[in-house]
Amino acid sequence: MTLTTLTKKSHACIRLEKDGRTLVIDPGTFTEEDATDGVDAILVTHEHLDHFNEDRLRAGLEASPGAEIWTLKSVADQLSAAFPGRVHTVGHGDTFTAAGFDVQVHGELHAVIHPDIPRITNVGYLVDAGRVFHPGDALTVPDHPVETLMLPVMAPWSKISEVIDYVREVKPQRAYDIHDALLTDLARPIYDHQIGALGGAEHLRLAPGDSASV
Repeated sequence: MTLTTLTKKSHACIRLEKDGRTLVIDPGTFTEEDATDGVDAILVTHEHLDHFNEDRLRAGLEASPGAEIWTLKSVADQLSAAFPGRVHTVGHGDTFTAAGFDVQVHGELHAVIHPDIPRITNVGYLVDAGRVFHPGDALTVPDHPVETLMLPVMAPWSKISEVIDYVREVKPQRAYDIHDALLTDLARPIYDHQIGALGGAEHLRLAPGDSASV
């Protein structure tokens, strides 16, 4: 199978490139404005601003007239009228092909932030039969082996023991940190050591703009 290039953008956003086509997941407000440059397809896991920036998505779709977006209803409803036929609503169990990547949708709800805060919809995307899994803001375990797990390493809704146990449950070959914009440089070595030592999978980190083959 053709190798895929994974490029980390700031916070929860990644770019996947294969055969000259580009798929971007979760270009939010904390992510660089160029995250959607030259994009062929965009996936969004949920409506929170660190994963979904409406203005930037509109700009990306306008700059790339052939680009399409797959997302859940709460996001699709904000974009579909302006881009007829280019915005697709998906949910748990759906499968589709975007920019030459085969995608399966897993998960339904955002992780619990606090019992007093209503839970919103969140979906994760399993790309190319498990080559990459991006769970959004949830610790969803897909019913399929995962080679590369995009690991939400730090969030208001998680603690490190849950992150470690999530890696153990998914059992990926490797886990790359995402959802890390709020993680300070002082804390990173602690997270790196504990997840690497206890997670049971190769634990890796890319700086924004850096790439790896998966």
